[in-house]
Amino acid sequence: MKILKKLIGMALAAGVFISSGAFADTVKIAFIDPLSGPFATTGSNGLAEWKFAVEKLVNEKGGVLGGKKMEVVALDNKMDGKESLVQVQVAIDQGIRFIAQGNSSGIANAITDMVKKHNKRNPDKRVIFINYSAVDPALTNDKCNFWHFRFDANADIKMDAITDVIAGVPSIKKMYLIGQDYSFGKAVAAAAEKYLAQKTSIEIVGNELHPIGKVKDFTPYARKILASGADAVITGNWGADMVNLGKSLSESGYKGPVYCYYCASNGITATFGEAGKGMLHLVGEGLQNPSRPALTAYHKAFKAKYPKWDLSQPRIINAAQMLAAAINKAGTADDMVAVGKALEGMEFYSEILDTKVLMRAKDHQAIQNVHVGIHTNDDIDIDFDNSGYGIKVFKTVEMASMDSPTTCKMKRP
Repeated sequence: MKILKKLIGMALAAGVFISSGAFADTVKIAFIDPLSGPFATTGSNGLAEWKFAVEKLVNEKGGVLGGKKMEVVALDNKMDGKESLVQVQVAIDQGIRFIAQGNSSGIANAITDMVKKHNKRNPDKRVIFINYSAVDPALTNDKCNFWHFRFDANADIKMDAITDVIAGVPSIKKMYLIGQDYSFGKAVAAAAEKYLAQKTSIEIVGNELHPIGKVKDFTPYARKILASGADAVITGNWGADMVNLGKSLSESGYKGPVYCYYCASNGITATFGEAGKGMLHLVGEGLQNPSRPALTAYHKAFKAKYPKWDLSQPRIINAAQMLAAAINKAGTADDMVAVGKALEGMEFYSEILDTKVLMRAKDHQAIQNVHVGIHTNDDIDIDFDNSGYGIKVFKTVEMASMDSPTTCKMKRP
Protein backbone atom coordinates (compact mmCIF):
# COMPACT_ATOMS: atom_id res chain seq x y z
CA MET A 1 0.00 0.00 0.00
CA LYS A 2 2.89 2.38 0.77
CA ILE A 3 4.37 1.68 -2.66
CA LEU A 4 1.02 2.32 -4.31
CA LYS A 5 0.59 5.64 -2.50
CA LYS A 6 4.13 6.64 -3.45
CA LEU A 7 3.49 5.88 -7.13
CA ILE A 8 0.25 7.85 -7.06
CA GLY A 9 2.08 10.76 -5.45
CA MET A 10 4.73 10.66 -8.16
CA ALA A 11 2.04 10.68 -10.86
CA LEU A 12 0.31 13.66 -9.32
CA ALA A 13 3.58 15.49 -8.82
CA ALA A 14 4.34 15.00 -12.51
CA GLY A 15 1.34 17.13 -13.36
CA VAL A 16 -1.15 14.40 -14.14
CA PHE A 17 -3.71 15.70 -11.67
CA ILE A 18 -6.36 18.13 -12.81
CA SER A 19 -8.94 19.44 -10.43
CA SER A 20 -12.42 18.03 -10.80
CA GLY A 21 -13.73 21.54 -11.37
CA ALA A 22 -12.18 21.45 -14.84
CA PHE A 23 -14.73 18.83 -15.82
CA ALA A 24 -17.89 20.84 -15.11
CA ASP A 25 -18.91 20.96 -18.79
CA THR A 26 -17.62 17.54 -19.84
CA VAL A 27 -18.23 13.92 -18.92
CA LYS A 28 -14.90 12.12 -18.90
CA ILE A 29 -14.07 8.47 -19.43
CA ALA A 30 -10.66 7.30 -18.25
CA PHE A 31 -9.21 4.87 -20.79
CA ILE A 32 -6.73 2.71 -18.85
CA ASP A 33 -4.85 0.30 -21.10
CA PRO A 34 -1.32 -0.24 -22.50
CA LEU A 35 -0.06 2.66 -24.59
CA SER A 36 3.59 1.63 -24.29
CA GLY A 37 5.40 -1.70 -24.21
CA PRO A 38 4.70 -4.91 -26.18
CA PHE A 39 0.91 -4.47 -26.13
CA ALA A 40 0.91 -0.76 -27.02
CA THR A 41 -0.48 -1.42 -30.49
CA THR A 42 -3.57 -3.13 -29.09
CA GLY A 43 -4.14 -0.40 -26.51
CA SER A 44 -3.60 2.43 -28.97
CA ASN A 45 -6.03 0.90 -31.44
CA GLY A 46 -8.66 0.62 -28.70
CA LEU A 47 -8.07 4.24 -27.71
CA ALA A 48 -8.66 5.40 -31.29
CA GLU A 49 -11.91 3.39 -31.42
CA TRP A 50 -13.12 4.87 -28.12
CA LYS A 51 -12.27 8.45 -29.13
CA PHE A 52 -13.98 8.10 -32.49
CA ALA A 53 -17.12 6.45 -31.06
CA VAL A 54 -17.54 9.15 -28.43
CA GLU A 55 -17.01 11.98 -30.89
CA LYS A 56 -19.07 10.56 -33.76
CA LEU A 57 -21.89 8.84 -31.91
CA VAL A 58 -22.27 11.02 -28.84
CA ASN A 59 -20.81 14.49 -29.23
CA GLU A 60 -21.86 15.05 -32.86
CA LYS A 61 -25.39 14.06 -31.85
CA GLY A 62 -25.65 16.65 -29.08
CA GLY A 63 -23.62 15.08 -26.28
CA VAL A 64 -25.34 14.09 -23.05
CA LEU A 65 -27.53 15.86 -20.52
CA GLY A 66 -28.60 18.58 -22.91
CA GLY A 67 -25.27 19.43 -24.47
CA LYS A 68 -22.37 18.24 -22.32
CA LYS A 69 -19.54 16.72 -24.31
CA MET A 70 -17.99 13.37 -23.51
CA GLU A 71 -14.23 13.03 -23.58
CA VAL A 72 -11.84 10.07 -23.39
CA VAL A 73 -8.78 10.61 -21.18
CA ALA A 74 -5.90 8.27 -22.01
CA LEU A 75 -3.93 6.80 -19.08
CA ASP A 76 -1.13 4.35 -19.85
CA ASN A 77 -1.11 1.33 -17.53
CA LYS A 78 1.93 -0.19 -19.31
CA MET A 79 0.12 -3.56 -19.09
CA ASP A 80 1.04 -3.72 -15.42
CA GLY A 81 -1.35 -4.55 -12.60
CA LYS A 82 0.04 -2.13 -10.02
CA GLU A 83 0.32 0.68 -12.57
CA SER A 84 -3.30 0.07 -13.55
CA LEU A 85 -4.46 0.65 -9.99
CA VAL A 86 -2.31 3.78 -9.82
CA GLN A 87 -4.04 5.11 -12.94
CA VAL A 88 -7.49 4.25 -11.58
CA GLN A 89 -6.69 6.33 -8.50
CA VAL A 90 -5.33 9.15 -10.67
CA ALA A 91 -8.60 9.14 -12.61
CA ILE A 92 -10.65 9.18 -9.41
CA ASP A 93 -8.58 12.06 -8.04
CA GLN A 94 -9.29 13.97 -11.26
CA GLY A 95 -12.99 13.56 -10.67
CA ILE A 96 -13.50 11.05 -13.49
CA ARG A 97 -16.44 8.75 -12.79
CA PHE A 98 -16.13 6.22 -15.63
CA ILE A 99 -13.24 3.78 -16.03
CA ALA A 100 -12.84 1.92 -19.35
CA GLN A 101 -10.42 -1.01 -19.57
CA GLY A 102 -10.27 -4.18 -21.61
CA ASN A 103 -6.79 -5.58 -22.18
CA SER A 104 -6.08 -8.37 -19.68
CA SER A 105 -8.63 -10.06 -17.49
CA GLY A 106 -6.04 -10.15 -14.73
CA ILE A 107 -5.97 -6.37 -14.69
CA ALA A 108 -9.76 -6.22 -14.96
CA ASN A 109 -10.08 -8.43 -11.89
CA ALA A 110 -7.81 -6.06 -9.96
CA ILE A 111 -9.72 -2.99 -11.14
CA THR A 112 -13.15 -4.39 -10.28
CA ASP A 113 -11.92 -5.21 -6.76
CA MET A 114 -10.51 -1.70 -6.34
CA VAL A 115 -13.65 -0.03 -7.67
CA LYS A 116 -15.88 -2.10 -5.39
CA LYS A 117 -13.85 -1.21 -2.30
CA HIS A 118 -13.50 2.45 -3.29
CA ASN A 119 -17.23 2.88 -3.85
CA LYS A 120 -18.05 1.34 -0.47
CA ARG A 121 -15.67 3.71 1.30
CA ASN A 122 -16.44 6.80 -0.79
CA PRO A 123 -20.17 6.96 -1.56
CA ASP A 124 -19.80 10.56 -2.77
CA LYS A 125 -17.05 9.66 -5.28
CA ARG A 126 -18.32 6.42 -6.77
CA VAL A 127 -17.16 5.23 -10.20
CA ILE A 128 -18.40 2.73 -12.78
CA PHE A 129 -16.14 0.22 -14.52
CA ILE A 130 -16.84 -0.15 -18.25
CA ASN A 131 -15.19 -3.46 -19.21
CA TYR A 132 -15.07 -3.51 -22.99
CA SER A 133 -12.84 -6.53 -23.64
CA ALA A 134 -11.75 -8.52 -20.55
CA VAL A 135 -13.64 -11.80 -20.86
CA ASP A 136 -12.74 -13.94 -17.84
CA PRO A 137 -16.14 -15.49 -16.97
CA ALA A 138 -15.48 -14.92 -13.25
CA LEU A 139 -16.04 -11.19 -13.70
CA THR A 140 -19.77 -11.75 -14.24
CA ASN A 141 -19.98 -14.80 -12.01
CA ASP A 142 -18.41 -15.10 -8.56
CA LYS A 143 -16.66 -11.72 -8.84
CA CYS A 144 -19.63 -9.77 -10.18
CA ASN A 145 -20.58 -6.47 -8.60
CA PHE A 146 -23.00 -3.65 -9.31
CA TRP A 147 -20.28 -1.27 -10.54
CA HIS A 148 -18.89 -3.57 -13.27
CA PHE A 149 -20.46 -3.84 -16.75
CA ARG A 150 -19.03 -6.11 -19.46
CA PHE A 151 -19.75 -5.27 -23.11
CA ASP A 152 -17.84 -8.17 -24.70
CA ALA A 153 -19.11 -11.75 -24.80
CA ASN A 154 -17.25 -13.73 -22.14
CA ALA A 155 -14.85 -16.59 -22.84
CA ASP A 156 -17.48 -19.27 -22.25
CA ILE A 157 -20.02 -17.65 -24.59
CA LYS A 158 -17.41 -17.42 -27.35
CA MET A 159 -16.15 -20.96 -26.83
CA ASP A 160 -19.70 -22.28 -27.03
CA ALA A 161 -19.96 -20.73 -30.52
CA ILE A 162 -16.50 -21.93 -31.62
CA THR A 163 -17.14 -25.51 -30.55
CA ASP A 164 -20.47 -25.55 -32.39
CA VAL A 165 -18.41 -24.99 -35.55
CA ILE A 166 -15.71 -27.49 -34.58
CA ALA A 167 -18.30 -30.17 -33.86
CA GLY A 168 -19.37 -29.93 -37.50
CA VAL A 169 -15.87 -30.68 -38.85
CA PRO A 170 -15.45 -34.49 -38.77
CA SER A 171 -11.82 -34.34 -39.91
CA ILE A 172 -10.77 -32.82 -36.58
CA LYS A 173 -9.78 -35.69 -34.29
CA LYS A 174 -7.01 -34.06 -32.25
CA MET A 175 -6.92 -30.56 -30.75
CA TYR A 176 -4.05 -28.52 -29.29
CA LEU A 177 -4.80 -25.75 -26.77
CA ILE A 178 -2.30 -22.93 -26.29
CA GLY A 179 -2.75 -19.67 -24.40
CA GLN A 180 -1.34 -17.01 -22.13
CA ASP A 181 -0.67 -17.94 -18.52
CA TYR A 182 -3.15 -15.74 -16.68
CA SER A 183 -6.83 -15.77 -15.84
CA PHE A 184 -8.13 -15.35 -19.40
CA GLY A 185 -5.82 -17.97 -20.91
CA LYS A 186 -6.85 -20.42 -18.21
CA ALA A 187 -10.54 -19.61 -18.77
CA VAL A 188 -10.21 -20.32 -22.50
CA ALA A 189 -8.54 -23.67 -21.84
CA ALA A 190 -11.16 -24.66 -19.27
CA ALA A 191 -14.01 -23.70 -21.62
CA ALA A 192 -12.44 -25.62 -24.51
CA GLU A 193 -12.09 -28.75 -22.38
CA LYS A 194 -15.69 -28.44 -21.19
CA TYR A 195 -17.42 -27.82 -24.52
CA LEU A 196 -15.27 -30.19 -26.60
CA ALA A 197 -16.10 -32.98 -24.14
CA GLN A 198 -19.82 -32.14 -24.30
CA LYS A 199 -20.09 -31.88 -28.08
CA THR A 200 -17.34 -34.03 -29.62
CA SER A 201 -15.03 -37.01 -29.13
CA ILE A 202 -11.98 -34.90 -30.05
CA GLU A 203 -8.78 -35.74 -28.16
CA ILE A 204 -6.89 -32.85 -26.59
CA VAL A 205 -3.24 -33.63 -27.38
CA GLY A 206 -1.75 -30.50 -25.83
CA ASN A 207 -2.83 -27.93 -23.27
CA GLU A 208 -0.13 -25.36 -22.78
CA LEU A 209 0.14 -21.95 -21.14
CA HIS A 210 3.03 -19.58 -21.77
CA PRO A 211 4.13 -16.33 -20.04
CA ILE A 212 2.10 -13.37 -21.27
CA GLY A 213 4.08 -10.85 -23.31
CA LYS A 214 7.41 -12.59 -22.69
CA VAL A 215 7.82 -15.03 -25.59
CA LYS A 216 9.36 -13.53 -28.73
CA ASP A 217 9.89 -16.77 -30.65
CA PHE A 218 7.12 -19.37 -30.55
CA THR A 219 9.03 -21.86 -32.71
CA PRO A 220 9.38 -24.42 -29.87
CA TYR A 221 5.60 -24.25 -29.31
CA ALA A 222 4.90 -24.58 -33.04
CA ARG A 223 7.12 -27.66 -33.18
CA LYS A 224 5.22 -29.20 -30.28
CA ILE A 225 1.95 -28.58 -32.08
CA LEU A 226 3.23 -30.27 -35.23
CA ALA A 227 4.74 -33.18 -33.28
CA SER A 228 1.46 -33.76 -31.43
CA GLY A 229 -0.36 -34.57 -34.65
CA ALA A 230 -3.00 -31.95 -33.86
CA ASP A 231 -5.57 -31.37 -36.58
CA ALA A 232 -6.51 -27.97 -35.15
CA VAL A 233 -5.51 -25.35 -32.57
CA ILE A 234 -7.54 -23.25 -30.15
CA THR A 235 -5.90 -20.11 -28.73
CA GLY A 236 -6.95 -17.06 -26.78
CA ASN A 237 -3.68 -15.25 -27.59
CA TRP A 238 -3.94 -11.57 -28.44
CA GLY A 239 -1.67 -8.65 -29.30
CA ALA A 240 2.05 -9.35 -29.65
CA ASP A 241 1.58 -12.93 -28.44
CA MET A 242 -0.80 -13.67 -31.32
CA VAL A 243 1.49 -11.96 -33.85
CA ASN A 244 4.48 -14.00 -32.70
CA LEU A 245 2.54 -17.26 -32.48
CA GLY A 246 1.24 -16.61 -35.98
CA LYS A 247 4.74 -16.07 -37.36
CA SER A 248 5.98 -19.32 -35.87
CA LEU A 249 2.98 -21.37 -36.99
CA SER A 250 3.29 -20.00 -40.52
CA GLU A 251 7.04 -20.56 -40.70
CA SER A 252 6.76 -24.08 -39.26
CA GLY A 253 4.47 -25.17 -42.05
CA TYR A 254 1.37 -25.72 -39.92
CA LYS A 255 -1.67 -25.85 -42.22
CA GLY A 256 -4.57 -26.80 -39.93
CA PRO A 257 -7.33 -24.49 -38.70
CA VAL A 258 -6.70 -22.11 -35.79
CA TYR A 259 -9.77 -21.18 -33.75
CA CYS A 260 -9.16 -17.90 -31.98
CA TYR A 261 -10.59 -15.01 -29.99
CA TYR A 262 -8.35 -12.12 -31.05
CA CYS A 263 -6.50 -13.18 -34.22
CA ALA A 264 -7.18 -10.14 -36.39
CA SER A 265 -5.80 -6.60 -36.72
CA ASN A 266 -2.83 -5.09 -34.84
CA GLY A 267 -0.28 -6.74 -37.14
CA ILE A 268 -1.85 -10.20 -36.87
CA THR A 269 -3.78 -10.06 -40.15
CA ALA A 270 -0.77 -8.74 -42.06
CA THR A 271 1.47 -11.39 -40.49
CA PHE A 272 -0.72 -14.28 -41.65
CA GLY A 273 -1.70 -12.75 -45.00
CA GLU A 274 -2.29 -15.41 -47.65
CA ALA A 275 -1.07 -18.14 -45.28
CA GLY A 276 -3.99 -17.41 -42.96
CA LYS A 277 -6.64 -17.71 -45.67
CA GLY A 278 -9.04 -20.41 -44.59
CA MET A 279 -6.90 -21.09 -41.51
CA LEU A 280 -7.95 -18.48 -38.95
CA HIS A 281 -11.45 -18.83 -37.51
CA LEU A 282 -12.28 -15.81 -35.37
CA VAL A 283 -15.15 -15.60 -32.89
CA GLY A 284 -16.54 -12.26 -31.77
CA GLU A 285 -19.35 -9.75 -31.73
CA GLY A 286 -19.98 -7.35 -34.60
CA LEU A 287 -17.65 -8.93 -37.17
CA GLN A 288 -17.69 -6.76 -40.25
CA ASN A 289 -18.05 -8.77 -43.47
CA PRO A 290 -20.34 -8.80 -45.30
CA SER A 291 -20.65 -5.18 -44.25
CA ARG A 292 -23.81 -3.09 -43.92
CA PRO A 293 -24.29 0.46 -45.26
CA ALA A 294 -24.26 2.10 -41.80
CA LEU A 295 -21.11 0.22 -40.77
CA THR A 296 -19.42 0.87 -44.12
CA ALA A 297 -19.98 4.61 -43.71
CA TYR A 298 -18.78 4.54 -40.09
CA HIS A 299 -15.68 2.56 -41.06
CA LYS A 300 -14.87 4.96 -43.90
CA ALA A 301 -15.06 7.94 -41.54
CA PHE A 302 -12.95 6.12 -38.92
CA LYS A 303 -10.22 5.24 -41.42
CA ALA A 304 -10.17 8.83 -42.70
CA LYS A 305 -9.29 10.00 -39.20
CA TYR A 306 -7.23 7.02 -38.02
CA PRO A 307 -5.74 5.41 -41.17
CA LYS A 308 -3.27 3.35 -39.13
CA TRP A 309 -5.91 1.65 -36.98
CA ASP A 310 -8.80 -0.79 -37.47
CA LEU A 311 -12.35 -1.20 -36.24
CA SER A 312 -11.26 -4.37 -34.47
CA GLN A 313 -13.48 -4.03 -31.37
CA PRO A 314 -17.01 -3.11 -32.52
CA ARG A 315 -18.32 -3.55 -28.96
CA ILE A 316 -16.77 -0.14 -28.19
CA ILE A 317 -19.49 1.35 -30.41
CA ASN A 318 -22.14 -0.24 -28.17
CA ALA A 319 -20.35 0.72 -24.95
CA ALA A 320 -20.11 4.41 -25.87
CA GLN A 321 -23.73 4.68 -27.00
CA MET A 322 -25.18 2.67 -24.13
CA LEU A 323 -23.24 4.64 -21.53
CA ALA A 324 -24.48 7.91 -23.04
CA ALA A 325 -28.05 6.57 -23.07
CA ALA A 326 -27.76 5.53 -19.41
CA ILE A 327 -26.47 8.96 -18.38
CA ASN A 328 -29.34 10.64 -20.20
CA LYS A 329 -31.90 8.27 -18.69
CA ALA A 330 -30.49 8.83 -15.20
CA GLY A 331 -30.39 12.58 -15.76
CA THR A 332 -26.95 12.76 -14.17
CA ALA A 333 -23.30 11.91 -14.73
CA ASP A 334 -22.49 12.21 -11.03
CA ASP A 335 -24.83 9.73 -9.35
CA MET A 336 -23.32 6.34 -10.23
CA VAL A 337 -26.16 4.43 -8.58
CA ALA A 338 -28.65 6.11 -10.92
CA VAL A 339 -26.44 5.57 -13.97
CA GLY A 340 -25.82 1.94 -13.01
CA LYS A 341 -29.52 1.26 -12.58
CA ALA A 342 -30.22 2.86 -15.96
CA LEU A 343 -27.57 0.71 -17.61
CA GLU A 344 -28.46 -2.66 -16.08
CA GLY A 345 -31.25 -4.35 -17.97
CA MET A 346 -30.90 -1.87 -20.86
CA GLU A 347 -32.07 -3.13 -24.24
CA PHE A 348 -30.24 -1.38 -27.06
CA TYR A 349 -30.33 -1.66 -30.84
CA SER A 350 -27.12 -0.80 -32.67
CA GLU A 351 -27.97 0.63 -36.07
CA ILE A 352 -24.31 0.50 -37.10
CA LEU A 353 -23.82 -3.16 -36.18
CA ASP A 354 -27.45 -4.13 -36.87
CA THR A 355 -27.75 -6.06 -33.62
CA LYS A 356 -29.59 -6.02 -30.34
CA VAL A 357 -27.65 -5.78 -27.09
CA LEU A 358 -29.08 -6.61 -23.67
CA MET A 359 -27.12 -5.66 -20.57
CA ARG A 360 -28.33 -8.59 -18.50
CA ALA A 361 -29.42 -7.27 -15.11
CA LYS A 362 -28.56 -10.33 -13.05
CA ASP A 363 -24.82 -10.25 -13.81
CA HIS A 364 -24.10 -7.20 -16.02
CA GLN A 365 -23.02 -9.40 -18.94
CA ALA A 366 -23.87 -8.02 -22.37
CA ILE A 367 -25.91 -10.49 -24.40
CA GLN A 368 -25.63 -10.02 -28.16
CA ASN A 369 -25.13 -11.82 -31.45
CA VAL A 370 -21.86 -13.73 -31.62
CA HIS A 371 -20.31 -14.56 -34.99
CA VAL A 372 -17.64 -16.92 -36.28
CA GLY A 373 -15.75 -15.72 -39.33
CA ILE A 374 -12.81 -16.78 -41.46
CA HIS A 375 -9.68 -14.91 -42.57
CA THR A 376 -9.93 -14.22 -46.30
CA ASN A 377 -9.52 -11.63 -49.04
CA ASP A 378 -12.65 -12.73 -50.93
CA ASP A 379 -15.53 -10.22 -50.98
CA ILE A 380 -14.00 -8.15 -48.17
CA ASP A 381 -15.41 -4.65 -47.69
CA ILE A 382 -13.57 -3.95 -44.43
CA ASP A 383 -10.03 -5.24 -44.03
CA PHE A 384 -7.45 -5.19 -41.23
CA ASP A 385 -3.89 -3.82 -41.17
CA ASN A 386 -4.61 -2.20 -44.56
CA SER A 387 -3.72 -5.65 -45.89
CA GLY A 388 -6.65 -6.53 -48.13
CA TYR A 389 -7.54 -9.40 -45.79
CA GLY A 390 -10.41 -9.38 -43.33
CA ILE A 391 -12.89 -11.62 -41.53
CA LYS A 392 -15.93 -12.95 -43.39
CA VAL A 393 -18.78 -14.24 -41.21
CA PHE A 394 -20.09 -17.74 -41.91
CA LYS A 395 -21.98 -18.52 -38.69
CA THR A 396 -24.04 -16.33 -36.35
CA VAL A 397 -25.45 -17.29 -32.96
CA GLU A 398 -28.23 -14.83 -32.22
CA MET A 399 -28.30 -13.41 -28.69
CA ALA A 400 -25.76 -16.03 -27.66
CA SER A 401 -26.17 -17.56 -24.19
CA MET A 402 -29.23 -15.47 -23.42
CA ASP A 403 -30.38 -17.98 -20.79
CA SER A 404 -26.95 -19.17 -19.64
CA PRO A 405 -26.61 -19.64 -15.87
CA THR A 406 -24.52 -17.40 -13.65
CA THR A 407 -23.21 -17.77 -10.11
CA CYS A 408 -23.46 -14.00 -9.63
CA LYS A 409 -25.10 -12.95 -6.37
CA MET A 410 -25.08 -9.21 -6.84
CA LYS A 411 -25.51 -6.86 -3.91
CA ARG A 412 -27.01 -3.59 -5.07
CA PRO A 413 -26.58 -0.23 -3.32
